[in-house]
Amino acid sequence: MNGLAQRKKKEKRFLACCVAPALIGFCLFILYPAFQVFRMSLYKWSGGTGKKTFIGINNFVTLFTSDKFWLAFVNTLFLMVFVTIVTMALSLFFAAIISRGKLKEANLYRIVLFFPNVLSIVVIGIIFKNLFNPLTGIVNSFLSAMGKANLPNWLGESKYVLWVIALAMIWQAVGYYMVMYIAGMDGVSAELYEVSELEGANKIQEFFKITLPLIWPTVRTTLVFFILSTMNMSFQFVTVMTNGEPQGHSEVLLSYVNKQAFSNANFGYAMSVSVVVFLFSFILSLIAQALTARKDS
Repeated sequence: MNGLAQRKKKEKRFLACCVAPALIGFCLFILYPAFQVFRMSLYKWSGGTGKKTFIGINNFVTLFTSDKFWLAFVNTLFLMVFVTIVTMALSLFFAAIISRGKLKEANLYRIVLFFPNVLSIVVIGIIFKNLFNPLTGIVNSFLSAMGKANLPNWLGESKYVLWVIALAMIWQAVGYYMVMYIAGMDGVSAELYEVSELEGANKIQEFFKITLPLIWPTVRTTLVFFILSTMNMSFQFVTVMTNGEPQGHSEVLLSYVNKQAFSNANFGYAMSVSVVVFLFSFILSLIAQALTARKDS
């Protein structure tokens, strides 16, 4: 018994030694900075070695009464909802065609659709910025050749700018999630499809009755992941393509935080926005999990 007890103690010590570095790193680089963000959101602070003045929840009061904050919030919500829905739908559509379509060029299509994910977001942002350039872009050149007058300034008009950013984000992400769904679909037993074909089911019925339910755990995981990653991607695309112009109509929450902290030297206020971003992302992930849980099996 003593030998068994000593062996269990050694196993526990070994496991503790394995877990300790990751736990320490998590506390130092995740928990502590997060705590500091929450704490500094209660101060008026210009950053660096500037004086910190405790002002309680005044930063949050200013935040929730700011039109610029709400515009950035609405823009972020639009991108998170629209880009997520369209990207997931297109990824599933292309994955189903390539996986179940028995195409000879399937590998070529995988490479072509996945290629945008190989490029950096900065490169993709520059590509789309040049494509939609009002003077030299291919899009307006094509519209002009088709005889259209009064060509739009895609990135300079509030009614177009978010749609262009959304298009760039969708183009960048579709291939990545398509490959993940193809991997899931390839794991579905071919016998299930053979039985469904004998019973007269068409391709659409097979997709919704067999394919989608069986890969739903993958879809659910990628859905939550993409909703949260859209927050970061939107900041990068906005920074490269518009920098929040025109007049803040393409501003998103993280670009708003960045400008408040580094352009306006208002770190305390920027931290309060960061707190709201964290809570918003957390609540949104819970909602997504709750809405998709009923289909999980």
